[in-house]
Amino acid sequence: MVSSQSLSSSDSHHGHIGTMRRVLLGIGYFVQGLRCFPWMAVNFFLKDGLYLEPSTLQILQNSSNLPMVAKPFYGILSDSLYIFHQHRIPYIALGAFLQAVSWFAIAFLSPSSISFLSITLYLLLGNLGASIVEVANDAIVAETGKQPTPSSKNSQSSSSGQLQSYVWMASSVGGVLGNLVGGLSIDRLSAQTIFLVFGILLTIQFFITIFIRESSLDLPKSPANLGIRKQLSELVVALQKPEISHSIAWFAASYAIIPALTGTMFFYQTRYLKIESSLLGISKVFGQATMLLWGVVYNRHLKSIPPRKLIAAIQATMAFLMISDVLFVKGMYQKMGIPDSLYVVVISGFLEVLYFFKILPFSVLMSKLCPAGCEGSVMAFLMSAVALAFILSGYLGVALAAYVGVTGDDFSGLPLGLLIQAVFTVLPLYWSSCIPDDASLNTKKKEN
Repeated sequence: MVSSQSLSSSDSHHGHIGTMRRVLLGIGYFVQGLRCFPWMAVNFFLKDGLYLEPSTLQILQNSSNLPMVAKPFYGILSDSLYIFHQHRIPYIALGAFLQAVSWFAIAFLSPSSISFLSITLYLLLGNLGASIVEVANDAIVAETGKQPTPSSKNSQSSSSGQLQSYVWMASSVGGVLGNLVGGLSIDRLSAQTIFLVFGILLTIQFFITIFIRESSLDLPKSPANLGIRKQLSELVVALQKPEISHSIAWFAASYAIIPALTGTMFFYQTRYLKIESSLLGISKVFGQATMLLWGVVYNRHLKSIPPRKLIAAIQATMAFLMISDVLFVKGMYQKMGIPDSLYVVVISGFLEVLYFFKILPFSVLMSKLCPAGCEGSVMAFLMSAVALAFILSGYLGVALAAYVGVTGDDFSGLPLGLLIQAVFTVLPLYWSSCIPDDASLNTKKKEN
Protein backbone atom coordinates (compact mmCIF):
# COMPACT_ATOMS: atom_id res chain seq x y z
CA MET A 1 0.00 0.00 0.00
CA VAL A 2 1.31 3.43 -0.92
CA SER A 3 1.50 5.77 2.05
CA SER A 4 -0.35 9.08 2.08
CA GLN A 5 3.02 10.80 2.58
CA SER A 6 4.34 9.24 -0.66
CA LEU A 7 1.21 10.32 -2.52
CA SER A 8 1.56 13.83 -1.14
CA SER A 9 5.22 13.96 -2.18
CA SER A 10 4.35 12.69 -5.66
CA ASP A 11 1.57 15.24 -6.05
CA SER A 12 3.93 18.00 -4.93
CA HIS A 13 6.54 16.85 -7.47
CA HIS A 14 4.03 16.79 -10.30
CA GLY A 15 2.73 20.18 -9.19
CA HIS A 16 6.22 21.68 -9.36
CA ILE A 17 6.74 20.18 -12.84
CA GLY A 18 3.41 21.57 -14.01
CA THR A 19 4.27 24.99 -12.63
CA MET A 20 7.65 25.10 -14.40
CA ARG A 21 6.08 24.03 -17.70
CA ARG A 22 3.40 26.67 -17.41
CA VAL A 23 5.91 29.38 -16.52
CA LEU A 24 8.14 28.57 -19.48
CA LEU A 25 5.33 28.08 -21.98
CA GLY A 26 3.21 30.90 -20.57
CA ILE A 27 6.02 33.41 -21.02
CA GLY A 28 6.94 32.01 -24.43
CA TYR A 29 3.45 32.14 -25.90
CA PHE A 30 2.65 35.45 -24.18
CA VAL A 31 5.66 37.11 -25.81
CA GLN A 32 4.75 35.39 -29.09
CA GLY A 33 1.30 37.00 -28.92
CA LEU A 34 2.87 40.32 -27.90
CA ARG A 35 4.77 40.49 -31.19
CA CYS A 36 1.81 42.39 -32.64
CA PHE A 37 2.96 45.34 -30.48
CA PRO A 38 6.07 46.21 -32.52
CA TRP A 39 4.56 44.94 -35.77
CA MET A 40 1.74 47.49 -35.59
CA ALA A 41 4.42 50.17 -35.36
CA VAL A 42 6.23 48.55 -38.33
CA ASN A 43 3.11 48.84 -40.51
CA PHE A 44 2.62 52.53 -39.76
CA PHE A 45 6.36 53.19 -40.10
CA LEU A 46 6.46 51.58 -43.53
CA LYS A 47 3.34 53.46 -44.66
CA ASP A 48 4.11 56.88 -43.20
CA GLY A 49 7.90 56.75 -42.87
CA LEU A 50 9.02 54.94 -46.02
CA TYR A 51 5.85 55.81 -47.99
CA LEU A 52 5.32 52.29 -49.32
CA GLU A 53 2.37 51.34 -51.52
CA PRO A 54 -0.10 48.65 -50.31
CA SER A 55 1.37 45.99 -52.60
CA THR A 56 4.96 46.71 -51.48
CA LEU A 57 3.91 46.72 -47.83
CA GLN A 58 2.19 43.35 -48.22
CA ILE A 59 5.15 41.86 -50.09
CA LEU A 60 7.48 42.90 -47.25
CA GLN A 61 5.06 41.60 -44.60
CA ASN A 62 4.95 38.19 -46.23
CA SER A 63 8.59 37.99 -47.34
CA SER A 64 9.77 38.67 -43.80
CA ASN A 65 8.02 35.43 -42.79
CA LEU A 66 10.30 33.32 -44.99
CA PRO A 67 12.33 32.05 -41.96
CA MET A 68 9.10 30.41 -40.77
CA VAL A 69 9.22 28.10 -43.79
CA ALA A 70 12.43 26.50 -42.49
CA LYS A 71 10.72 25.35 -39.28
CA PRO A 72 11.17 21.62 -40.09
CA PHE A 73 14.93 22.16 -40.04
CA TYR A 74 14.74 23.83 -36.62
CA GLY A 75 12.48 21.02 -35.43
CA ILE A 76 14.90 18.35 -36.59
CA LEU A 77 17.73 20.19 -34.88
CA SER A 78 15.88 20.47 -31.56
CA ASP A 79 14.77 16.81 -31.75
CA SER A 80 18.22 15.45 -32.57
CA LEU A 81 20.89 17.89 -31.38
CA TYR A 82 21.22 18.34 -27.63
CA ILE A 83 23.03 21.37 -26.21
CA PHE A 84 24.35 20.86 -22.67
CA HIS A 85 22.09 17.79 -22.39
CA GLN A 86 19.03 19.85 -23.29
CA HIS A 87 17.16 20.03 -26.57
CA ARG A 88 14.35 22.55 -26.01
CA ILE A 89 15.51 25.25 -23.54
CA PRO A 90 18.68 26.25 -25.49
CA TYR A 91 16.67 26.81 -28.66
CA ILE A 92 14.10 28.95 -26.85
CA ALA A 93 16.94 31.05 -25.40
CA LEU A 94 18.66 31.35 -28.79
CA GLY A 95 15.44 32.45 -30.48
CA ALA A 96 14.72 35.09 -27.84
CA PHE A 97 18.30 36.38 -28.18
CA LEU A 98 18.08 36.71 -31.98
CA GLN A 99 14.78 38.57 -31.70
CA ALA A 100 16.19 40.96 -29.13
CA VAL A 101 19.18 41.69 -31.35
CA SER A 102 16.96 42.43 -34.36
CA TRP A 103 14.61 44.82 -32.56
CA PHE A 104 17.46 46.59 -30.78
CA ALA A 105 19.19 47.04 -34.15
CA ILE A 106 16.08 48.60 -35.71
CA ALA A 107 15.56 50.78 -32.64
CA PHE A 108 19.08 52.21 -32.80
CA LEU A 109 19.22 52.75 -36.56
CA SER A 110 19.80 56.39 -37.38
CA PRO A 111 17.01 57.94 -39.50
CA SER A 112 19.45 58.54 -42.35
CA SER A 113 20.47 54.86 -42.55
CA ILE A 114 16.96 53.36 -42.48
CA SER A 115 16.10 51.79 -45.82
CA PHE A 116 13.69 49.22 -47.19
CA LEU A 117 16.57 46.70 -47.44
CA SER A 118 17.97 47.25 -43.93
CA ILE A 119 14.64 46.97 -42.14
CA THR A 120 13.76 43.89 -44.22
CA LEU A 121 16.98 42.14 -43.14
CA TYR A 122 16.40 42.89 -39.46
CA LEU A 123 12.77 41.75 -39.66
CA LEU A 124 13.98 38.51 -41.26
CA LEU A 125 16.41 38.02 -38.35
CA GLY A 126 13.63 38.69 -35.83
CA ASN A 127 11.30 36.19 -37.47
CA LEU A 128 14.12 33.64 -37.58
CA GLY A 129 14.41 33.91 -33.80
CA ALA A 130 10.63 33.81 -33.36
CA SER A 131 10.30 30.68 -35.48
CA ILE A 132 13.00 28.86 -33.48
CA VAL A 133 11.19 29.71 -30.23
CA GLU A 134 7.84 28.60 -31.61
CA VAL A 135 9.24 25.26 -32.79
CA ALA A 136 10.72 24.45 -29.38
CA ASN A 137 7.59 25.56 -27.51
CA ASP A 138 5.27 23.64 -29.85
CA ALA A 139 7.40 20.51 -29.38
CA ILE A 140 7.11 20.78 -25.58
CA VAL A 141 3.34 21.10 -25.88
CA ALA A 142 3.15 18.08 -28.22
CA GLU A 143 5.39 15.98 -25.94
CA THR A 144 3.47 16.91 -22.81
CA GLY A 145 0.14 16.16 -24.50
CA LYS A 146 1.17 12.49 -24.74
CA GLN A 147 1.98 12.14 -21.04
CA PRO A 148 -0.44 10.88 -18.41
CA THR A 149 -1.69 13.31 -15.81
CA PRO A 150 -1.03 12.16 -12.23
CA SER A 151 -4.71 12.31 -11.34
CA SER A 152 -6.11 10.35 -14.23
CA LYS A 153 -5.58 6.85 -15.54
CA ASN A 154 -7.20 7.72 -18.82
CA SER A 155 -4.58 10.36 -19.27
CA GLN A 156 -4.68 11.35 -22.87
CA SER A 157 -8.42 11.70 -23.13
CA SER A 158 -8.56 13.79 -19.97
CA SER A 159 -5.57 16.05 -20.62
CA SER A 160 -5.71 16.32 -24.40
CA GLY A 161 -6.23 19.91 -25.39
CA GLN A 162 -5.76 21.39 -21.91
CA LEU A 163 -2.18 22.55 -22.42
CA GLN A 164 -2.94 23.63 -26.00
CA SER A 165 -5.79 25.75 -24.66
CA TYR A 166 -3.54 27.20 -21.94
CA VAL A 167 -0.82 28.31 -24.36
CA TRP A 168 -3.46 29.53 -26.80
CA MET A 169 -4.87 31.74 -24.07
CA ALA A 170 -1.41 32.94 -23.05
CA SER A 171 -0.75 33.97 -26.66
CA SER A 172 -4.16 35.65 -26.84
CA VAL A 173 -3.51 37.64 -23.64
CA GLY A 174 -0.23 38.80 -25.17
CA GLY A 175 -2.09 39.77 -28.32
CA VAL A 176 -4.74 41.71 -26.40
CA LEU A 177 -2.14 43.64 -24.41
CA GLY A 178 0.14 44.17 -27.42
CA ASN A 179 -2.61 45.56 -29.63
CA LEU A 180 -4.08 47.70 -26.85
CA VAL A 181 -0.76 49.27 -25.89
CA GLY A 182 0.34 49.43 -29.53
CA GLY A 183 -2.79 51.27 -30.64
CA LEU A 184 -2.43 53.80 -27.83
CA SER A 185 1.33 54.22 -28.32
CA ILE A 186 1.51 54.83 -32.08
CA ASP A 187 0.61 58.52 -31.79
CA ARG A 188 2.50 59.05 -28.53
CA LEU A 189 5.80 57.23 -29.01
CA SER A 190 8.15 56.92 -31.94
CA ALA A 191 8.27 53.58 -33.72
CA GLN A 192 11.88 53.09 -32.63
CA THR A 193 10.94 53.58 -28.98
CA ILE A 194 8.36 50.82 -29.36
CA PHE A 195 11.00 48.56 -30.93
CA LEU A 196 13.33 49.29 -28.00
CA VAL A 197 10.67 48.39 -25.42
CA PHE A 198 9.96 45.06 -27.11
CA GLY A 199 13.69 44.31 -27.31
CA ILE A 200 13.91 44.77 -23.54
CA LEU A 201 11.00 42.35 -23.01
CA LEU A 202 12.75 39.75 -25.17
CA THR A 203 15.92 40.21 -23.12
CA ILE A 204 13.92 39.47 -19.96
CA GLN A 205 12.52 36.33 -21.60
CA PHE A 206 16.04 35.25 -22.52
CA PHE A 207 17.33 35.51 -18.94
CA ILE A 208 14.28 33.78 -17.45
CA THR A 209 14.69 30.92 -19.95
CA ILE A 210 18.38 30.25 -19.28
CA PHE A 211 17.67 29.88 -15.56
CA ILE A 212 15.14 27.06 -16.16
CA ARG A 213 16.58 23.54 -16.33
CA GLU A 214 14.97 21.20 -18.84
CA SER A 215 15.08 18.36 -16.30
CA SER A 216 12.51 20.28 -14.24
CA LEU A 217 9.99 19.94 -17.08
CA ASP A 218 9.95 16.12 -16.94
CA LEU A 219 9.76 15.75 -20.71
CA PRO A 220 9.64 12.24 -22.24
CA LYS A 221 13.06 10.62 -22.36
CA SER A 222 14.42 10.06 -25.86
CA PRO A 223 17.88 9.03 -27.04
CA ALA A 224 20.11 12.08 -27.16
CA ASN A 225 21.95 13.11 -30.31
CA LEU A 226 20.12 10.80 -32.70
CA GLY A 227 21.64 12.66 -35.60
CA ILE A 228 19.99 14.88 -38.16
CA ARG A 229 19.83 12.11 -40.78
CA LYS A 230 18.13 9.72 -38.38
CA GLN A 231 15.67 12.38 -37.23
CA LEU A 232 14.95 13.33 -40.84
CA SER A 233 14.16 9.72 -41.65
CA GLU A 234 11.79 9.60 -38.66
CA LEU A 235 10.04 12.70 -40.00
CA VAL A 236 9.73 11.15 -43.46
CA VAL A 237 8.21 7.99 -41.94
CA ALA A 238 5.72 10.09 -39.97
CA LEU A 239 4.73 12.09 -43.05
CA GLN A 240 4.13 8.88 -44.98
CA LYS A 241 1.15 8.21 -42.72
CA PRO A 242 -1.88 9.27 -44.82
CA GLU A 243 -3.76 10.66 -41.83
CA ILE A 244 -0.85 13.06 -41.16
CA SER A 245 0.20 13.99 -44.71
CA HIS A 246 -3.34 14.44 -46.02
CA SER A 247 -4.37 16.52 -43.01
CA ILE A 248 -1.38 18.85 -43.27
CA ALA A 249 -1.81 19.19 -47.05
CA TRP A 250 -5.46 20.18 -46.67
CA PHE A 251 -4.77 22.52 -43.78
CA ALA A 252 -2.00 24.37 -45.62
CA ALA A 253 -4.02 24.55 -48.85
CA SER A 254 -7.01 25.96 -46.95
CA TYR A 255 -4.87 29.03 -46.26
CA ALA A 256 -2.72 29.14 -49.40
CA ILE A 257 -5.52 29.41 -51.97
CA ILE A 258 -7.13 32.42 -50.24
CA PRO A 259 -5.70 35.64 -51.72
CA ALA A 260 -5.07 37.81 -48.65
CA LEU A 261 -5.84 41.51 -48.93
CA THR A 262 -4.39 42.56 -45.57
CA GLY A 263 -2.19 45.36 -46.92
CA THR A 264 -5.01 46.67 -49.08
CA MET A 265 -7.50 46.66 -46.19
CA PHE A 266 -4.96 48.41 -43.94
CA PHE A 267 -4.63 51.23 -46.47
CA TYR A 268 -8.41 51.30 -47.08
CA GLN A 269 -9.12 51.69 -43.36
CA THR A 270 -6.38 54.22 -42.59
CA ARG A 271 -6.15 56.26 -45.80
CA TYR A 272 -9.68 56.06 -47.25
CA LEU A 273 -11.84 55.73 -44.12
CA LYS A 274 -9.39 57.76 -41.98
CA ILE A 275 -9.63 55.25 -39.12
CA GLU A 276 -7.31 56.34 -36.30
CA SER A 277 -4.49 54.09 -35.11
CA SER A 278 -6.00 53.86 -31.62
CA LEU A 279 -9.25 52.53 -33.10
CA LEU A 280 -7.32 49.97 -35.15
CA GLY A 281 -5.64 48.94 -31.93
CA ILE A 282 -9.03 48.47 -30.27
CA SER A 283 -10.15 46.42 -33.29
CA LYS A 284 -7.19 44.12 -32.87
CA VAL A 285 -7.77 43.95 -29.11
CA PHE A 286 -11.34 42.83 -29.77
CA GLY A 287 -10.03 40.18 -32.14
CA GLN A 288 -7.47 38.91 -29.65
CA ALA A 289 -10.11 38.88 -26.92
CA THR A 290 -12.24 36.59 -29.09
CA MET A 291 -9.20 34.34 -29.52
CA LEU A 292 -8.84 34.20 -25.75
CA LEU A 293 -12.53 33.37 -25.40
CA TRP A 294 -12.18 30.76 -28.15
CA GLY A 295 -9.48 28.98 -26.14
CA VAL A 296 -11.75 28.81 -23.09
CA VAL A 297 -14.85 27.73 -25.03
CA TYR A 298 -12.95 25.09 -26.99
CA ASN A 299 -11.39 23.57 -23.87
CA ARG A 300 -14.70 23.42 -22.01
CA HIS A 301 -17.28 22.66 -24.68
CA LEU A 302 -15.86 21.87 -28.12
CA LYS A 303 -13.11 19.29 -27.63
CA SER A 304 -15.55 16.45 -28.16
CA ILE A 305 -16.66 17.74 -31.59
CA PRO A 306 -14.95 15.90 -34.47
CA PRO A 307 -12.08 18.08 -35.72
CA ARG A 308 -13.22 17.85 -39.34
CA LYS A 309 -16.66 19.23 -38.50
CA LEU A 310 -15.31 22.05 -36.33
CA ILE A 311 -12.61 23.16 -38.78
CA ALA A 312 -15.06 23.11 -41.71
CA ALA A 313 -17.49 25.27 -39.72
CA ILE A 314 -14.74 27.84 -39.11
CA GLN A 315 -13.82 27.86 -42.81
CA ALA A 316 -17.44 28.50 -43.79
CA THR A 317 -17.72 31.34 -41.26
CA MET A 318 -14.64 32.97 -42.77
CA ALA A 319 -16.26 32.99 -46.21
CA PHE A 320 -19.50 34.42 -44.79
CA LEU A 321 -17.68 37.33 -43.13
CA MET A 322 -15.78 38.06 -46.36
CA ILE A 323 -19.15 38.48 -48.08
CA SER A 324 -20.00 40.85 -45.24
CA ASP A 325 -16.85 42.82 -46.06
CA VAL A 326 -18.14 43.26 -49.62
CA LEU A 327 -21.31 44.87 -48.25
CA PHE A 328 -19.20 47.00 -45.91
CA VAL A 329 -16.99 48.37 -48.69
CA LYS A 330 -20.08 49.09 -50.79
CA GLY A 331 -21.43 51.21 -47.91
CA MET A 332 -24.45 49.03 -47.17
CA TYR A 333 -23.89 48.97 -43.40
CA GLN A 334 -23.39 52.73 -43.30
CA LYS A 335 -26.77 53.15 -45.00
CA MET A 336 -28.25 50.97 -42.25
CA GLY A 337 -26.86 53.36 -39.63
CA ILE A 338 -23.87 51.25 -38.59
CA PRO A 339 -20.73 53.44 -38.35
CA ASP A 340 -17.62 52.31 -40.23
CA SER A 341 -15.65 52.48 -36.99
CA LEU A 342 -17.99 49.99 -35.28
CA TYR A 343 -17.75 47.54 -38.17
CA VAL A 344 -13.94 47.81 -38.22
CA VAL A 345 -13.70 47.17 -34.47
CA VAL A 346 -16.13 44.24 -34.29
CA ILE A 347 -16.36 42.43 -37.63
CA SER A 348 -12.95 43.28 -39.12
CA GLY A 349 -11.25 42.59 -35.79
CA PHE A 350 -12.98 39.22 -35.51
CA LEU A 351 -12.34 38.18 -39.13
CA GLU A 352 -8.64 38.98 -38.80
CA VAL A 353 -8.20 36.39 -36.03
CA LEU A 354 -10.78 33.89 -37.31
CA TYR A 355 -8.11 32.67 -39.73
CA PHE A 356 -6.25 31.28 -36.72
CA PHE A 357 -9.19 29.61 -34.95
CA LYS A 358 -8.58 26.43 -36.97
CA ILE A 359 -5.09 26.07 -35.54
CA LEU A 360 -6.22 25.10 -32.03
CA PRO A 361 -8.39 22.06 -32.91
CA PHE A 362 -5.94 21.06 -35.63
CA SER A 363 -2.93 21.18 -33.27
CA VAL A 364 -4.84 18.99 -30.82
CA LEU A 365 -5.55 16.55 -33.65
CA MET A 366 -1.89 16.50 -34.73
CA SER A 367 -0.66 15.92 -31.17
CA LYS A 368 -2.77 12.74 -31.17
CA LEU A 369 -1.49 11.58 -34.57
CA CYS A 370 2.16 12.61 -34.09
CA PRO A 371 4.50 9.63 -33.46
CA ALA A 372 6.56 9.73 -30.26
CA GLY A 373 10.12 10.96 -30.68
CA CYS A 374 9.61 13.39 -33.54
CA GLU A 375 7.03 15.78 -32.11
CA GLY A 376 9.26 18.77 -32.76
CA SER A 377 9.87 17.77 -36.38
CA VAL A 378 6.23 17.05 -37.25
CA MET A 379 4.78 20.09 -35.50
CA ALA A 380 7.50 22.24 -37.06
CA PHE A 381 6.68 20.83 -40.49
CA LEU A 382 3.03 21.67 -39.90
CA MET A 383 3.74 25.27 -38.89
CA SER A 384 6.22 25.60 -41.76
CA ALA A 385 3.53 24.52 -44.19
CA VAL A 386 1.15 27.05 -42.64
CA ALA A 387 3.80 29.80 -42.85
CA LEU A 388 4.44 29.01 -46.52
CA ALA A 389 0.69 28.97 -47.12
CA PHE A 390 0.34 32.45 -45.60
CA ILE A 391 3.20 33.74 -47.74
CA LEU A 392 1.61 32.33 -50.91
CA SER A 393 -1.72 33.76 -49.79
CA GLY A 394 -0.12 37.18 -49.41
CA TYR A 395 1.49 37.05 -52.86
CA LEU A 396 -1.82 35.94 -54.37
CA GLY A 397 -3.43 38.90 -52.63
CA VAL A 398 -0.97 41.28 -54.29
CA ALA A 399 -1.79 39.72 -57.67
CA LEU A 400 -5.53 39.94 -56.98
CA ALA A 401 -5.26 43.61 -55.96
CA ALA A 402 -3.43 44.33 -59.21
CA TYR A 403 -6.04 42.35 -61.19
CA VAL A 404 -9.00 44.31 -59.77
CA GLY A 405 -7.09 47.60 -60.04
CA VAL A 406 -6.72 48.48 -56.36
CA THR A 407 -3.99 51.00 -55.46
CA GLY A 408 -3.21 53.18 -52.46
CA ASP A 409 -5.62 55.83 -53.75
CA ASP A 410 -8.17 53.83 -55.78
CA PHE A 411 -10.30 51.22 -54.01
CA SER A 412 -13.12 50.91 -56.53
CA GLY A 413 -12.14 47.32 -57.37
CA LEU A 414 -12.00 46.19 -53.72
CA PRO A 415 -15.56 44.75 -53.56
CA LEU A 416 -14.82 42.45 -56.51
CA GLY A 417 -11.52 41.41 -54.90
CA LEU A 418 -13.28 40.55 -51.64
CA LEU A 419 -15.92 38.53 -53.50
CA ILE A 420 -13.23 36.52 -55.30
CA GLN A 421 -11.52 35.99 -51.95
CA ALA A 422 -14.73 34.57 -50.46
CA VAL A 423 -15.17 32.12 -53.35
CA PHE A 424 -11.67 30.73 -52.85
CA THR A 425 -12.33 30.41 -49.11
CA VAL A 426 -15.28 28.09 -49.75
CA LEU A 427 -13.35 25.74 -52.07
CA PRO A 428 -11.43 23.77 -49.36
CA LEU A 429 -14.73 22.61 -47.88
CA TYR A 430 -15.13 20.23 -50.82
CA TRP A 431 -11.99 18.31 -49.73
CA SER A 432 -12.43 18.46 -45.96
CA SER A 433 -12.63 14.63 -45.93
CA CYS A 434 -8.82 14.72 -45.89
CA ILE A 435 -9.08 15.49 -42.15
CA PRO A 436 -9.64 12.35 -40.02
CA ASP A 437 -12.85 12.12 -38.04
CA ASP A 438 -13.20 10.58 -34.58
CA ALA A 439 -13.97 7.11 -35.96
CA SER A 440 -10.75 6.92 -37.95
CA LEU A 441 -8.77 8.26 -35.00
CA ASN A 442 -10.13 5.52 -32.73
CA THR A 443 -9.26 2.93 -35.37
CA LYS A 444 -5.65 4.17 -35.53
CA LYS A 445 -5.35 4.03 -31.73
CA LYS A 446 -6.49 0.39 -31.71
CA GLU A 447 -4.02 -0.48 -34.47
CA ASN A 448 -1.19 1.10 -32.49
